[in-house]
Amino acid sequence: MKNINFLVSGVGGQGTVVASDILAAVGMEAGYEAKKSDVLGLAMRGGSVTSHIRWSQGTVHAPMVGLGEINYMVAFELLEALRRLPFMNPEGTIIVNTQQLPPVSVTSGQTNYPSQTEIITTLKKHVKTVYEIDALSTALKLKNSKTVNVVIMGAASALFDIPTDIWEKVIAGTVRPKHVELNIAAFREGRKLMEVG
Repeated sequence: MKNINFLVSGVGGQGTVVASDILAAVGMEAGYEAKKSDVLGLAMRGGSVTSHIRWSQGTVHAPMVGLGEINYMVAFELLEALRRLPFMNPEGTIIVNTQQLPPVSVTSGQTNYPSQTEIITTLKKHVKTVYEIDALSTALKLKNSKTVNVVIMGAASALFDIPTDIWEKVIAGTVRPKHVELNIAAFREGRKLMEVG
């Protein structure tokens, strides 16, 4: 595949931008040209956060990806995966964290949060491959919920033939030095989720 288009989708505070930084840097370390763009919507108040990342064996002229062009979506929250579904190529792959963070429209009683079954069924109806992972539980086993983003990156890494050394080198260069060991452990646990799933 000459071009690989990613969308990383989550909610403010989940580490979506850090994860997309890692994904872009891994692409470059693996020999691709890579570009990314973040879209932050009231992230400090639990709003949506999305990042478009493109890897290419040629020149990447723009980081943003159009509707129906995403090959891989990495969603940190169930409803955010559903919201971004129009961007997916039907032949693409989604990794979705089963965590639910209801938006204000739900917490204020204006609307209901769809069930996990409804969301997953809809995703599977429109996209060829969908992986459900419980990254939050894995992060909590490591006693740090903030590692959810790196757990998810570990799961995503299992989809590519890129040595884990590259991923771990990028993670070590991205997170604070005192958190490197914890985040490498989170990455490895995330990869395991795909091995057993």
